[in-house]
Amino acid sequence: QVQLVESGGGLVQAGGSLRLSCANSGRTFSTYVMGWFRQAPGKEREFVAFINRMSSITGYADSVKGRFTISKDNAKNTVYLQMNSLKPEDTAVYYCAASMKPVGSNSRGPERYDYWGQGTQVTVSS
Repeated sequence: QVQLVESGGGLVQAGGSLRLSCANSGRTFSTYVMGWFRQAPGKEREFVAFINRMSSITGYADSVKGRFTISKDNAKNTVYLQMNSLKPEDTAVYYCAASMKPVGSNSRGPERYDYWGQGTQVTVSS
C-alpha cells in the first residue's frame, strides 16, 4: 500500500505563491510516477503536473506551465508543487497521486494513477 498526505494549502492573494507537499509512505520503491491534480467546485478533476521516479521527466498542464514547478526529494519520499503567480482560477482542491506504471503518454490522465491523497484546499483571492 501507498499512503499519500498533502500539506501546504491555504488562502493567498492573486500573484502570490504557495508550495504544496506530498509525503509518500508505504511501497515507495514501486512508485514510478507522482502527479498533482486539482478539482474546482462543479468541475472535473484535471491534471496539473507529473514527475517520474528519477525526476528526469516532468509534464505540465498548459494552464500552469511557466508558473508551477514539480519536484521531488527521494530521500524524504516527498513531492512538491511550487506554485507562483497564482490566479483566482487556480482555486481548487489539489490532490497528490501515485502511479505504479512507468511514465507514458497517458500520465496526464487520472485513470493512470493507483493511489490518491485526501487533498488540500488552495484558495486564491482576487
